[in-house]
Amino acid sequence: MIKWAIIFAVVALVLGALGFGGLAGAFMDIAKVLFWLAVIIAIALFVLGLTIYKKVT
Repeated sequence: MIKWAIIFAVVALVLGALGFGGLAGAFMDIAKVLFWLAVIIAIALFVLGLTIYKKVT
């Protein structure tokens, strides 16, 4: 998911350089959402991993 966030951010930078401001803003918003979604999923999996590890041992 981080890979897609980076791809959308790069596309947004290219579109911004070419003068497509509205479209670049939309792509940057999508990149931000994907990035934070990946961070939230990573934190949730980390917390679940800690709790499951304690129950197994």
